[in-house]
Amino acid sequence: MSETLVIAQGGGPTAVINQTMAGAVIETLRRDPASRVLGARFGVRGVRDGNFVDLAAIPEAELRRIAATPGAALGSTRDKPDEAYCQAIVDGLRRAGATRFIYIGGNDTASTLQILDDAAGGDIHFVHAPKTIDNDLVENDHTPGFISAAEFVANAFLSIDHDFRAMPGIYVGIVMGRHAGFLTASGAAWAEDDVEGPHLVYVPERPFAVARLIDDVKAARSRYGRCVVAMSEGVTGIDGRPLVESLIAPDRIERDAHGNVQLSGGDLGLAVQSALGEALRGARVRVDTFGFLPRGFIGIINPTDAAEAFAAGAFAAEVAETGSGSVALHHDGRTTVMVRVPLSCVAGKTRAMPDAFLDPSANRLSGEGRAYFRRLLPQRPDTGPALV
Repeated sequence: MSETLVIAQGGGPTAVINQTMAGAVIETLRRDPASRVLGARFGVRGVRDGNFVDLAAIPEAELRRIAATPGAALGSTRDKPDEAYCQAIVDGLRRAGATRFIYIGGNDTASTLQILDDAAGGDIHFVHAPKTIDNDLVENDHTPGFISAAEFVANAFLSIDHDFRAMPGIYVGIVMGRHAGFLTASGAAWAEDDVEGPHLVYVPERPFAVARLIDDVKAARSRYGRCVVAMSEGVTGIDGRPLVESLIAPDRIERDAHGNVQLSGGDLGLAVQSALGEALRGARVRVDTFGFLPRGFIGIINPTDAAEAFAAGAFAAEVAETGSGSVALHHDGRTTVMVRVPLSCVAGKTRAMPDAFLDPSANRLSGEGRAYFRRLLPQRPDTGPALV
């Protein structure tokens, strides 16, 4: 008797999450053309409600078109299931006749799968396929979705630096990434010397103070005639609280269904711009919040990222045949390889950017950090020398 696989997508969309879905479908049908493959619309909510699409009925050519499209084709959710909700999900899987469930997402998704695996008692295999632009999954060298987003961020800061060479001033770009600084730091990957921006990089892994920001900006502006800053949405003060919580009134702070503070809203950018404008009167100050643009920008879908996301889905289908687990991307010194790790190794854990990726004496990338990002990113665009 053929097996039934259910696939769902969770958390924020990316440029390549659909590659993972397509990889899982195509590999499952390659192994057993008679398999049922159902896609749950809007994540686990679709499993609970019996809202499915027959993925096996979609021609492979059409699946590959969907794979090459950003977003989350099945719809996504940030629902944080409690015990009753989890039981409803397990019941929904059983009603569908599912013996395998692949859930594509980040560490919150892995946590949900761990709970479901415990609740089901072993008759359904639960597999986590990694996806996050934050690059914050433990056990992974990097995660599907990150490279495309990082390429966007690196291009953005290279472009901004040329803009602010032409019309000097102070620029701050606030970048997603939650409590990990990888995506923000990738903005400095292509800087060839200290003169090229971003001149300052602020990430959650290092305590942040507005007074220090102002002093650093003044020093950089004095030295280079301008200052370009890459700032993570999740920078934290010396008290360990996110900057957004100390700069914005409590009644204006939003949280998602997982209890996560919405870090990168426009209020944070306005607060930073106000602080810099007050301290550097007369200076041209611009603060932009990149927001959702990097995570699913159709103009930058990195081919390596796309291929690895597809491979992660295909490997998830293979893992699902024999049991539960999480797919992880390892780097063996030459190439990226897919491995299976227990769900418990990933669920509820957050990977921080290594301190060695930052210069110990300044808020800049170190040689080790730059080497990591350049290994993942394509070669920087060829740019001519500045004449000013």
